[in-house]
Amino acid sequence: MKKWLVFPLLLGVIATGAYFAVPAAKNFLKENKTEIIVRSVDAFRNVSKLLPIEEDKKERIDVLADLTDYVLRKDGRTRRYLLLLQNNMELRPGGGFLGQYAIVKVKDGEVVGFFVEDANLLDQRITAKVRPPWPLTRYLRIKRWKLRDSNFSPDFPTNVAKAEYFLRLGGVGGKFDGVAAINATVLNEALKITGPITVRGVTFDSKDAVLTLEEAVGKNYLGDDVDPAAKQARKNIMKEMARELLARLAKPSQIKAVSDLAFAELDNKDIQLFFRDENLQKKIDAVGWSGRLDDSWDGDFLMVVDANLGALKSDYFVKRRLEHKVDFTVEGAPLAESWVYYNHTAKYGDWRTSDWHGWNRMIVPTGSEYLDRVKTGGVQTLELKKF
Repeated sequence: MKKWLVFPLLLGVIATGAYFAVPAAKNFLKENKTEIIVRSVDAFRNVSKLLPIEEDKKERIDVLADLTDYVLRKDGRTRRYLLLLQNNMELRPGGGFLGQYAIVKVKDGEVVGFFVEDANLLDQRITAKVRPPWPLTRYLRIKRWKLRDSNFSPDFPTNVAKAEYFLRLGGVGGKFDGVAAINATVLNEALKITGPITVRGVTFDSKDAVLTLEEAVGKNYLGDDVDPAAKQARKNIMKEMARELLARLAKPSQIKAVSDLAFAELDNKDIQLFFRDENLQKKIDAVGWSGRLDDSWDGDFLMVVDANLGALKSDYFVKRRLEHKVDFTVEGAPLAESWVYYNHTAKYGDWRTSDWHGWNRMIVPTGSEYLDRVKTGGVQTLELKKF
């Protein structure tokens, strides 16, 4: 097995287990010595330069290798990493609703400490009155901004700063050497590689593993009459699943599939990265893995950003389609016409699904002028703002 894959493996496993995958990753590092991993990273990087691989992929391989080398560096220093675990069945501008966070400490390639907690528990300790973004106040009646709603910007570095701010308010101080936001649907993609996994009679497959997980740890534990001990233990199933998932992903036959998974999830922003090391962060920016909005771009562009506002986990069922046309023949500046189509495919509402309520933003070049809007299919326009 190419041990350089430890970094994508760690990201994928932590994403799937939320609460209990970190110990699984810790055991993986313990069983696969750091020296072997680092040597394999360098060897793979050198071999890749000789292979008929596209230049942009070689660059991404180099960056992935640099990331692995940084995380596993043996210099006697303890580094702290923050993991923001997001459920993108409830979309937010930063990816998905921030349900949990984890803090991982790594020293000389070994995980020497970890801590995981529901964002709600940290938020209960925040007494400061921080004004939320106006859509949260207007449509959700939220009076105080806290960690769980902190990723309200489409720019990941902005969300990192906000998350660290609210962590400090909640009693978790200090800067982090690196921050990763991971969306829950990474689990579905990982199961395309491993095949279905059955734990305690519950089968998780690539089609709807996240929904199944929500069912296993959520639906049956709603209400105040549920035994607190049972509520606390309900997520143990995630620990067992993470252990089996990691064992399957770590097989030599899965090397290419796991590397492709890591690249795909980083490329489509289901995993976003931020590091304090400026040189490393520049490399992450260069390959598009930082989730940073490039405000220096001077060409034409359109970015559509949705925020789920009180629609539970309905985004799993909402299919979107975007049409964007630009007419350069009109006098003066080009004229753009954009259509966003929403199709809610759920057949009925339940404990996790409702009508979709959202706030849509369109990010366009500075100086653009809003002209008109049209609504179809009974869609309600919540708010109209000029660009």
